Amino acid sequence: MTKDSLTHIDAQGNAQMVDVTAKAVTEREARAQALISMKPETLSMIVNGEHKKGDVLAVARIAGIQAAKKCSDLIPLCHPLMLTSVKVELTPDPDNNAVRIEARCKLAGQTGVEMEALTAASAAALTIYDMCKAVDKGMVIGEVKLLEKLGGRSGHWQAAT
Repeated sequence: MTKDSLTHIDAQGNAQMVDVTAKAVTEREARAQALISMKPETLSMIVNGEHKKGDVLAVARIAGIQAAKKCSDLIPLCHPLMLTSVKVELTPDPDNNAVRIEARCKLAGQTGVEMEALTAASAAALTIYDMCKAVDKGMVIGEVKLLEKLGGRSGHWQAAT
């Protein structure tokens, strides 16, 4: 297989979990983001703590952390990982009527944590949607993307700005 070939597909085209047995344990980190756009009134309700279900951002943060920890249960070919750190930051963006979510995952292991960071950001956005859908069904989740990854054989990668 070439460097750019699909590692989750074997020579016969069957799905497979990548064998990382021979890979060195290294420090690895990934950052991902998601954005959820909404009505100005919905964002105001979230920011001012006026939602009857409670602190939307706190619940979304916990959901993101839980999702990162359960990534291998959600994404079929992901390895179960012993994460050493998961941080989920939720930043209201009143100029764009949105909440920007950034998730950062770390570990010392044999495989990267990109999927965990992406899953954390996505789950946090979905949680905001779930908690606020009664007042704003038109919310849009977008811009889910990897921002940066560090460590492993391929080293440092950063999204173009």
